Amino acid sequence: MEQKGAGRQLGLSLFGLFVFLLFLPFFLQMGGGRWLLAEVLPGQVSHGELSSQGLTTGQKVAEDGHDDVAVWGVKDVEFQQKDEISSNQKSLHITADVLNKMKDFSYLKSTFYTVDSRTALLEGDINVDEALSMDFSIKPTMKEPKILIFHTHTHEDFADSDMSKGLQEGICGVGEELKRILEEDYGISVLHDMTVYDSVNGSLKREGAYERSGPAVEEILKKYPSIEVCIDLHRDGIAENLRLVTNIDGKSTAQVMFVNGICRLNKDGHAEPVSWLENKYIKQNLAFSLQMKTLAGQEYPDFIRRIYLNPYRFILHYMPRSALVEVGAQTNTKQEAINAMKPLAKILADVLLKDTP
Repeated sequence: MEQKGAGRQLGLSLFGLFVFLLFLPFFLQMGGGRWLLAEVLPGQVSHGELSSQGLTTGQKVAEDGHDDVAVWGVKDVEFQQKDEISSNQKSLHITADVLNKMKDFSYLKSTFYTVDSRTALLEGDINVDEALSMDFSIKPTMKEPKILIFHTHTHEDFADSDMSKGLQEGICGVGEELKRILEEDYGISVLHDMTVYDSVNGSLKREGAYERSGPAVEEILKKYPSIEVCIDLHRDGIAENLRLVTNIDGKSTAQVMFVNGICRLNKDGHAEPVSWLENKYIKQNLAFSLQMKTLAGQEYPDFIRRIYLNPYRFILHYMPRSALVEVGAQTNTKQEAINAMKPLAKILADVLLKDTP
């Protein structure tokens, strides 16, 4: 009797699997696949942690060591949007030679960007004159927070971090240093959120971290409507034989990378928008990172890596001044990451303040 019962149960399970696979294409076409797509940065999750293969075949390792991967997960959360800022022709101190080169799309794409193989940067995505003339300036104050710094992957650490001593040993400690410099040197009040988003029931779980951080960030922005800038601060994950380091003012300094999610996936050779990952601020997000990358190239050569364009959205859709920032990688020391905060703060201030001290 037990064998017959087991056989009947196995038969029902196989039949259920067959029905699921049979109707899966129709389910996906009707939008049911939204819950399947999770947002994961390249290098942030090891291959052993992935619950499925990448979204497309033929993935390749980028020139700077990225292994482009994705996982299945829960639906990316959609949130209310804020009104966009206006473009007031703020003057950025960029040489004519640099500007002319940037207007050549092939030069812009190859020099300023690394494009994930699952998406595409199209010539119409960025108008250089428009992007560099957008006014992202804010009025600094210490009375209320103007910048939010948070960490979707809160437990990211560095080569010499001792995380048993607390989150300050990792990327959160780097965020504290950025907050200190922005407040003490530039008079911009910063709210630093160190809520843990990459752990569930005490166990590290980065899959779904963006879905967990999103609602929390939304609540923070509702509580503090004075916030005009959102920075999701990370450290990258690269091959163990690579180090992202440069020298600034005689100090060994971790290189920094901006990441933009452009909500677009390749499908049958064509780049198509991911309809359920809406972000009306993609153009402004791209301009924000491009301005910082351009200015850094003139003041701190080799400090900012090429901007990484990913097909997803991350937490960049609340406001125009949103940035996902990667500070070094797991092969950098904590001090190298901390050293990067002074030039990063200067670049942010160059874009955010009309008169940078």
